[in-house]
Amino acid sequence: MRLKHNFYWSDEFCEQSMDRSLLINQVGNIFVEQMPFNRLLGISIHTLNAKCAMIELPWKDEFIGNPTQKILHGGVISAVLDNVGGMLAAASIINKLPDEELCNVPHKLATLGTIDIRTDFLRPGRGESFIASATLIRSGNKVCVCRMELHNEQNLQIAFGTGTYLVG
Repeated sequence: MRLKHNFYWSDEFCEQSMDRSLLINQVGNIFVEQMPFNRLLGISIHTLNAKCAMIELPWKDEFIGNPTQKILHGGVISAVLDNVGGMLAAASIINKLPDEELCNVPHKLATLGTIDIRTDFLRPGRGESFIASATLIRSGNKVCVCRMELHNEQNLQIAFGTGTYLVG
């Protein structure tokens, strides 16, 4: 593997059959396995396609934001929401590319970035595990907008947010 546009892609990337779901899975792997902060978070992917994304965050004591109440730090909540929104934005890029441009996925994703994120905290982040989900609001040529939610294992909604991502 070699570093190409800040993401690790296999040397045979352009020689592989350009299956969109395979590319989306490869991007998910990059988010989970190759980004050091995300490895620290310990997130795992449940669902990732061009319309929605869902990841899981396990509880870790290192994520405590209020030691008296033993609740998630707000920065961890925002980071997880940003991650699930960013994954969905990446998947939407892949979905929109014409077949002949699928080989350019590493180049297109090199410019992916968060423009704006808003997080609304609804209740304390208590739980043993958390599910963050994102749905696509709009995917344009330059900007992608996603709505994200965070729930605990009891399906109590902890937070929601809106993320705007540069995609072109």
